[in-house]
Amino acid sequence: MTTPRFIQVHFLASYPGVLLNRDDAGLAKRLPFGGATRTRISSQCLKRHWRMAEDPRGLHRLAEEVGLEAERSKLAIEHEVTDPLRGQADEVVLTAVEKVFVEQVYGGKAADKKSRQALLLGRPELAYLAENAARIVRDAKNAKAAEAAAQAFFKEGDGKTNLKQLREQNHLAPGLESALFGRMVTSDIRANTDAAIHVAHAFTVHDEQPELDYFTVVDDLAKREDAGAAGVFDTELTSGLYYGYVVVDVPLLVSNLTGCPRKAWAGLDPEARDLAARVVENLIHLVATVSPGAKRGSTAPYTYADLVLVEAGERQPRTLANAFRDPVQPLRDRRALEAGATLAGETARAIVREIDGLDGMFGPHETRLQAARGPARLSGIEGLTLPDLATRAGAMVRRALIAG
Repeated sequence: MTTPRFIQVHFLASYPGVLLNRDDAGLAKRLPFGGATRTRISSQCLKRHWRMAEDPRGLHRLAEEVGLEAERSKLAIEHEVTDPLRGQADEVVLTAVEKVFVEQVYGGKAADKKSRQALLLGRPELAYLAENAARIVRDAKNAKAAEAAAQAFFKEGDGKTNLKQLREQNHLAPGLESALFGRMVTSDIRANTDAAIHVAHAFTVHDEQPELDYFTVVDDLAKREDAGAAGVFDTELTSGLYYGYVVVDVPLLVSNLTGCPRKAWAGLDPEARDLAARVVENLIHLVATVSPGAKRGSTAPYTYADLVLVEAGERQPRTLANAFRDPVQPLRDRRALEAGATLAGETARAIVREIDGLDGMFGPHETRLQAARGPARLSGIEGLTLPDLATRAGAMVRRALIAG
């Protein structure tokens, strides 16, 4: 019997004429690889869209359903802790309390809002801080007493103990997002959470294919007097077939969500692993159907994946990106096109060659399942519909067993 220590998700998705992820100059992000420049989608961009998707399987909806919401912000104390008290308490007293809470939560750079670290704080943490801020403000006779009480709350007694307990019970405090994608708090190492889901930057399997799009803005009311444009602009558009890669550390995911020791995850009751299984199921759907994209109004950057490949096993995960170290060449030969060759087909063959090479050198260890369409289908691997693929992957987590 084999437990799924890692579940790896590989996907291919094609986008025509889009600007999926921009750099600071407004251009498409790029990645040099294998002697060629590729168009790239950052892992941060992918994770945010999967988390915030207005989709029945969006991760923020799952967090709301199970009561594990979190907020990532530099202004969490002002917005969630002290603002609700404004108009109900002495402003001078409230300002004194707010100053201490901000310093204690955000650390030495708290005075400059722009320099603060954007922290991911769970609803239990924010609610606990808000409750005690209200108590201190209510009981304090003046600003000096309020400041002293706030300092004491963080440095001694129940406040220090309870905050420490909240942060150590990371399945409660940081929220679902932190349990999945991690949390780093430079001012308090105890509040850190290791990411259980690792997301690579997606990139095109071929050379970048950019296009400079020139466009104008027409002034509807001035067109009778002036034949010129009200504005002349340009933007970059790209097209490509992207490879993406996600790794789920199953023991750590279950540990982050339940608080159990990582090594003990497989011994839990299947019901205790249900949330982790739902995360995996939702993630597979999101990877296949949720598109990132800037300039949505002018490019409609929506597509579904051509391929989702799931691998489950116990050994160290490894990407299949090296299948594209030598860029897949766009097909220009008429005879190849007439013979039915396609870019997706050539890409699929490159993946199969990479898998065969890895198995030939290191031995076959992973159980593989795919949902694919058309020429992107991988030969020799069991095919399922996407819902069935997600269900099978989730069942591996619930049962702590890789189905053969």
